[in-house]
Amino acid sequence: MVDTDQLVDTGQWWRQAVVYQIYPRSFADANGDGIGDLPGIASRVDHLRDLGVDAVWLSPFYPSALADGGYDVDDYRDVDPRIGTLGQFDELVTVLHDAGIRVIVDIVPNHTSNRHRWFREALAAGPGSPARDRYIFRRGNGPHGEEPPTDWTAAFGGSAWEPVGDGDWYLHLFAPEQPDLNWDNDEVREDFLTTLRFWADRGVDGFRVDVAHMLVKDLSEPLPGQDQLDSDGIPDGAHRLQDRDEVHEIYRQWRAVFNEYDPPRTAVAEAWVPTHRRPRYASPDGLGQSFNFDLLRSEWDPAAFRRIIQQNLDLAQTSGSSSTWVFSNHDVVRHATRYALPNGTDLRAWLLSGGTDPLPDLAQGLRRARAVTLLALALPGSTYLYQGEELGLFEVADLPAEALQDPTWKRSQGTEKGRDGCRVPLPWTVDGPSYGFGPGGAHLPQPDGFAELSAEAQQADAESTLSFYRRALAERRGLQTTESLTWVDDKPEVVHFQRPGGWVSVTNFGTSPVPLPPGRTVLASGPLDGPLLPPDTTAWLVPSAAAETHSDLTD
Repeated sequence: MVDTDQLVDTGQWWRQAVVYQIYPRSFADANGDGIGDLPGIASRVDHLRDLGVDAVWLSPFYPSALADGGYDVDDYRDVDPRIGTLGQFDELVTVLHDAGIRVIVDIVPNHTSNRHRWFREALAAGPGSPARDRYIFRRGNGPHGEEPPTDWTAAFGGSAWEPVGDGDWYLHLFAPEQPDLNWDNDEVREDFLTTLRFWADRGVDGFRVDVAHMLVKDLSEPLPGQDQLDSDGIPDGAHRLQDRDEVHEIYRQWRAVFNEYDPPRTAVAEAWVPTHRRPRYASPDGLGQSFNFDLLRSEWDPAAFRRIIQQNLDLAQTSGSSSTWVFSNHDVVRHATRYALPNGTDLRAWLLSGGTDPLPDLAQGLRRARAVTLLALALPGSTYLYQGEELGLFEVADLPAEALQDPTWKRSQGTEKGRDGCRVPLPWTVDGPSYGFGPGGAHLPQPDGFAELSAEAQQADAESTLSFYRRALAERRGLQTTESLTWVDDKPEVVHFQRPGGWVSVTNFGTSPVPLPPGRTVLASGPLDGPLLPPDTTAWLVPSAAAETHSDLTD
């Protein structure tokens, strides 16, 4: 078994941690304004403690106009007054630490908001000024700069360039309210080191780095067109706008800051890069860990799961880090819904249909979501959970157009619905104006089905998804071993592996029951069929001699 105390003492607690993502605006609202806040999070720490998570990751809580759900940051060293104060942040860190839960905060280094002090200075200073050099400004095409410098498109739709009225245009690879920073500027680099120390000094244990692969850009002339940016065959590290090798110079500087603290602060990169490029972001002299989204993007396919798991364990060994496993977050359709749909479903089209074409099989989706979560918790490495998945929440696909907040909806002119469906506020109670989210309403409408999925409704039900997650995290802590596994040859529809110490995880991806392997079942994601493992189900088993130390949780 793993000596977890030793991992903590060496600052390696994150290697096999369970981290719970909180989207603050939608977690819990203490003051009744419909927006989640820091006191609301503090009021629900018992839920997190009882769940058994090792850390929470707080999505942005900084001052923001919410052009992109808080990822348009006005001030990196303050709290949005609608969410709380710095004093309340400090109190939350204390409460979480007292509960044995570490704190990770989101850092958004690719862009600020257009309300950031620096950007206001840039607009006032004019073309060619040092203030504009903190961002990426270029003269427009045409006699008076009236045309954008290139035909690049932004991630949320429309042009990636925005005019400022004097012939200059600024680059925004996301929304126009999110101007990209110039990371070739030393002042930008130094200011972010100050920000990292600001939060680390307040007790923050680590950082999640938003779009970590996009900071460094090659904007030397001539600038390519969008077709060149999208072309195949660009060598690794040579794309003009992302995943350039030079970005790792920045993270070596960040690592030096992290190592100023005892224990060293940790970080995890959100880097949407080819799988083989991920280890550099997770290296010991860089951020230390990187998100693995491969299972999140995989269909319900046992061969794909086996291949992805082994590939990422190999990559983790290469980087010296541990792998990460994640199925849901604030940017994707919840996995209880994805697995309710046929393989190959176009999720964008499905969202535009209001979640009706095709109709999801929600019972199947929940079975499969529980099964893959239990599988992931058995793997070496860290598991990242998204708020509400422990309640079995599904995607709210039928939000009315007037309620949508994601900039994708407007920027795409209604051709993409966006990410609001996974950001609907959590239900805590079976009744009330927002099912216990707060004393008033909620900033996104909650469906009636949330009542029966609320934490209160599931609290006393031993078979509920909430009870299942609590048991899974508790058993995982007792079973944790060194970061390796051995595959067990089995039927092609089964994913079966053994961990050091002899305990096994087996998942049935097929359509018929399969025999359980020898041993005693300590936990299953759904009811068992005697000695058989039903479809869409995972079970953990220990050797009979070891089973005496575990309760039989399937009786």
